[in-house]
Amino acid sequence: MTIKMGILGFGFMGHELETLLSTFEEIELVALCDIEPEQMADAKTPGIAKYEHMDDFFGHPGMDTVIIAIPNHLHKDAVIKAAQAGKHIICEKPVALNLQELDEMEKAVQEAGVKFTVHHQRRFDPDYRTAKAIFDSQELGDIYTIQSMTYGFNGNMHDWHVYKKFGGGMLYDWGVHLIDQVLWMVPSPVKTVYADIRNVINKEVDDYFKIILRFENNMVAEVELGTYFLADKPKWFERHWFLGGNKGSAYIDGFKPTGKICTTSALLENVGDKRTMTAAGPTRSFGPPPPGRLITKDLPEVNTNHRMYFENFVRAMQGKEDLLVTIPEVRTTLAVMEAVFKSGETGQVITLG
Repeated sequence: MTIKMGILGFGFMGHELETLLSTFEEIELVALCDIEPEQMADAKTPGIAKYEHMDDFFGHPGMDTVIIAIPNHLHKDAVIKAAQAGKHIICEKPVALNLQELDEMEKAVQEAGVKFTVHHQRRFDPDYRTAKAIFDSQELGDIYTIQSMTYGFNGNMHDWHVYKKFGGGMLYDWGVHLIDQVLWMVPSPVKTVYADIRNVINKEVDDYFKIILRFENNMVAEVELGTYFLADKPKWFERHWFLGGNKGSAYIDGFKPTGKICTTSALLENVGDKRTMTAAGPTRSFGPPPPGRLITKDLPEVNTNHRMYFENFVRAMQGKEDLLVTIPEVRTTLAVMEAVFKSGETGQVITLG
């Protein structure tokens, strides 16, 4: 079975997708569409059909699957038209700007009987898969806190992402990925959401956010992203994870992760009267651990890459397994996103459910 696929939107992401999909024997790229013809001039696929108008693109007779990689505010109309044309659909994130849009998409997809999923390829990021492997192993005991942090120094975003009317901003760009990662890790519904959202140097759209999710199992996840963090130390401008449990902790630094799993040879419930002099003054609770007290272990090795997302899609199309990213999961992520925006606007903790 060969999947005959087309890409709607041939900007940065469209080009990346063409390169990736060309590595699959099971996928044949048959069509491209972009409203700016010059965007498609450097397409590498021989003989590929090129369209400037969406309706013409969806009418391509040999195409059975489309990837929607156009600005966020156009996703709803494109998904509905693709479904009505009988095409299976992979949509870039965020699938929609709100739950009402997703409702309309789902209705069209169900009526057409086509497959529908979202390109949450960052479920295969090495840093995330390392954190998830540690979480799933339960070697940290009962985890009470998860911290996911992403920092950059450039400040400004790119292209249409700097405009609110197009669904721009870092929450819709990276935030939806980071929330999806945490929700796919923690096997418990979100109970409350609190968010601080800021426009630090961008006029229209958010470029900083801190999100605190409390789950029904009482676990707390903190997701922070800033595009304007200035520092001269290595690894600052990247990804960081911290997982804390009652039997140990783990830290994971960088998209190519380094770090350690840390446990202790003895847990002291009472530090007694012994004091340690530190740069902050005398302390009993925050002095350095004695020799041999802290035990470290290397991070687990994970085999993961973004190609695996499409490997799953191919097998799902062949009926060999289920789609990795399901619409109910996407709906939950979008509901949390709506709560994040509401909390950011009101300054209030938002209760879900």
